[in-house]
This record gives sequence, structure tokens and C-alpha cells, in this order.
Amino acid sequence: MTSTQSAQNSTLITAQPEFEDSIDLQEQNSELQATHIHRQCQLDERYIGQRFDQIAAQIWDDFSREKLKTWMTDGVLRVNGQKVKPKARSEGNEIFTLDVELEAQLFNQPENIALDIVYEDDDLLVINKPVGMVVHPGAGNPTGTLVNALLYHYPKSRELARAGLVHRIDKDTSGLLVVAKTLEAQHSLTRQLSSKSVYRLYDLVCYGRIIAGGTIDAPIKRHPVDRTKMAVVNGGRDAVTHYNVIERFQDFTLVQAQLETGRTHQIRVHFSHISHPLVGDQTYARLKLPKGISSELATYLQQFKRQALHACVLGLIHPTTGEEMEFEAAWPEDFAELVNLLQQEERGQ
Repeated sequence: MTSTQSAQNSTLITAQPEFEDSIDLQEQNSELQATHIHRQCQLDERYIGQRFDQIAAQIWDDFSREKLKTWMTDGVLRVNGQKVKPKARSEGNEIFTLDVELEAQLFNQPENIALDIVYEDDDLLVINKPVGMVVHPGAGNPTGTLVNALLYHYPKSRELARAGLVHRIDKDTSGLLVVAKTLEAQHSLTRQLSSKSVYRLYDLVCYGRIIAGGTIDAPIKRHPVDRTKMAVVNGGRDAVTHYNVIERFQDFTLVQAQLETGRTHQIRVHFSHISHPLVGDQTYARLKLPKGISSELATYLQQFKRQALHACVLGLIHPTTGEEMEFEAAWPEDFAELVNLLQQEERGQ
């Protein structure tokens, strides 16, 4: 996929075709002006007895049900021109009217930070995140994050929760992230993550020699003692990682892993759990220098201070066109050099 640098106004997806649905996207003189959404829909007898919030989620399924309920409670989604309770039930002939101006969801500051944009259109951005960039501002990282960069690159991302982010990768993991540019796209991508139609492949280097691929199915939750870590714990959330061996070395293995779920630190925790922690992981692994390795490799391992993990492939269904899309990101320099040294070491055995 080729990169584009344009940041254009959002377009809105129409509701189901059997309903009259008008869309009025306010013309923008500035990227900082809020987006105005206007929609209207006439119900019929098929909706008799259903709750208003359930109906809204059916006819405008490009928004989340919770968002529609909030708009109904706030009075910007009205029924026959009246503010109603989401749990009230339909008589089958009402007119739904949505008239809302998206407000700022974030108050972080935009920063002119360069982004490696793999792909961009009116609906989404795919970014190759470098090692060391934090995704969200937080304690100890109030600035310099991907969110700060997104707010500068596309100011209207301020209207979206988490600036349009639908998933994240750790500070010291490199690779691909998808970012929504509209509320509809964010909801679509979030649903795809839940239904697993978004797929993510990661390349990693771990300690030890793995013989064959497999699946790690082990629940993950916050570590019971060290609250800064995650751990495989009974009663945790389901977590599934599939993996295949790419290349074996004497004391290390190059692996490609695919996430079926997306728990915090999932790959790092899972590979530590099967006694093959990731090289460079400062949280879930200890530095190991196998006997007999060269001084060059030993020095590089000692200096490699981040987990050897790279989000190399991202696949998704475009939220507007329905096109199946796949993006790839080459290894960053430090990861490529690590693999190169391991290959040299193997040839020298």
C-alpha cells in the first residue's frame, strides 16, 4: 500500500437502504470545527414493541449502541421530536432524528511529531510506530506520544475517543497500528477486533530453541503481587496466541505469532509462560548469554534493551468500502541487526 499525506473531512455512511436517511455534513472552513451529523429515519411496524435504543443500534449500526444511548439520553437523538428514555418501546410509526455536533473528547496538546504513515484515506490511518513511542499520554509520558502526534496530523481526531485508536502496542514494540478518522470507522474497526476479522502478525525473537509451531491458550490478568505486570492466572481473561517458527538458531528462535485475542502484554506473557521469553524484555525476561557465543553477539544482547517484538502485518476490512486490506512493515534496524547477528553466529558454529 502506498502512503498519502492528505487529511480530508470525514464522510458519513448511510443507514440501511429501506429507511429514508438524510446526511448533512457541515462544510468545514477549518479542521478544528466540529463535525455536524444530521440523520432522520421513519420506522414501520417491524419495530413494534422494541426498545428505542435497540432500534437505533439496528438502523444506524455504524455507531455503537452505547453512543446512541448516550445521545438519546442527552436529547440529540429524538423520537417524534421529543427526548425519550432509551428503554421506552416503539409503536412502530415513530420518526427518529439524530442531530449532533461531535465534541472534543481529548484535551491533550497536538505536537508536530513525524509519523511513518503506511496508508491513509478519509476513514483511517495505518501507522508504523517506532520503538520508544508511547501510544497514550499518561503518568510519566504527558507528551511525545502517538496521540499528541495524531492531534497535530489530523486535528479532528480530537472528536474521537482515544484520538481514533482502536488498539495499541507497547512503547518498546515497533510496528503497525490502525487509527480511525471517523466515529463510524472507529466503531467498525472495534467490532472487527471483537469478531477477529482484524488480524495482526508479529515477528519476535525469543530465548531457546522452539521445535515447531503451536497455540498458547492461557488466561491473562494483572499479576497478583506485582501490579505493573500481567501474568497467566486462572480466572483471567481468555488469551490465545498462535505461532509458527520462522528460523531456529542454537539458543534462540525467530517466531511469527498471530493474536486471536488482544490482552495487555499478551505475546510477552505467553512466551514467558512457555519458558521462551522474548530477547530484550525488561519485564518478563532476564538477560541470558549462552555459553560459547561471540563477543559481538554478547555485546549486542547486553545493549538490546527492548523486547524483540515487531507488529509486521495488519489485515482488516475497510469500514466504508468493505475491501479486504493488508499492510506490512519491514523490521526496524535494531531488530534486523539482531537477526543478522544470530544468522552469522549460526553460520560460524
